[in-house]
Amino acid sequence: MKDTADSHVTEDGRTIGGTLLDLRGITLRFGGVEAIKNISFDIRQGEIRAIIGPNGAGKSSMLNVISGFYNPQEGEVWFRGEKRPAMKPFQVARSGVARTFQNIALFDGMSVLDNIMTGRLNDMHAGLVAQMIWKGKAEREEVENRARVERIIDFLEIQHIRKTPVGRLPYGLKKRVELARALAAEPDLLLLDEPMAGMNVEEKEDMSRYILDVNDEMGTTIALIEHDMGVVMDISDRVVVMDYGRKIGDGTPDEVRNNPQVIDAYLGVAHD
Repeated sequence: MKDTADSHVTEDGRTIGGTLLDLRGITLRFGGVEAIKNISFDIRQGEIRAIIGPNGAGKSSMLNVISGFYNPQEGEVWFRGEKRPAMKPFQVARSGVARTFQNIALFDGMSVLDNIMTGRLNDMHAGLVAQMIWKGKAEREEVENRARVERIIDFLEIQHIRKTPVGRLPYGLKKRVELARALAAEPDLLLLDEPMAGMNVEEKEDMSRYILDVNDEMGTTIALIEHDMGVVMDISDRVVVMDYGRKIGDGTPDEVRNNPQVIDAYLGVAHD
């Protein structure tokens, strides 16, 4: 990553760049209910940015705004220095944003390899006839996309299940396959919605390592929702805290951990 005037080096030696995504005054309503209330924060190039808060705080709604599933009634989304118009999820995906879901959204009857290949759909441009006869451009695309997917399979250490139908896999491996599918899109910004929900301690340790490796070795900027505070404080560069649709904290893990408002609303640790 190139150094910029806005870049800085973290305590562990990683370079964080300027603003990649900037959310300005976001308000999202469902009927008379405000799920998000005038929230602003940014995500910097190369960082791991956590979004935390109690259930019902509006975290997933915020991720849905970023990924285009919801368009806010008020506020602006800026991406790579440009104001983003109202967009559909597939348009946001093409712009360089990929995500995983709180509830696993894979194709159980398809193999691990074929599930991950669906993450390359935005990079398949050959016409229907070419795909049917598998010649020329369609063949070249298939070979190139398969090679990219195989590198991700090696990176996440799931070679041994590449031909296994996803429906036969244990929960922890399904989560890893969903991460692989998102990475197959080669996103600039990766959104992870509770990537460690339902995992045991060993599985959480593995997933934490993969997230750190994706950020460090692939240079992917990551925003994640996670309820395990130990994980959040260990792997995040900055944390934004939501409660009842409002932002009540924003800063480094240490700053958030010692914020009295955050303690009262969420962390539940006594303070003077």
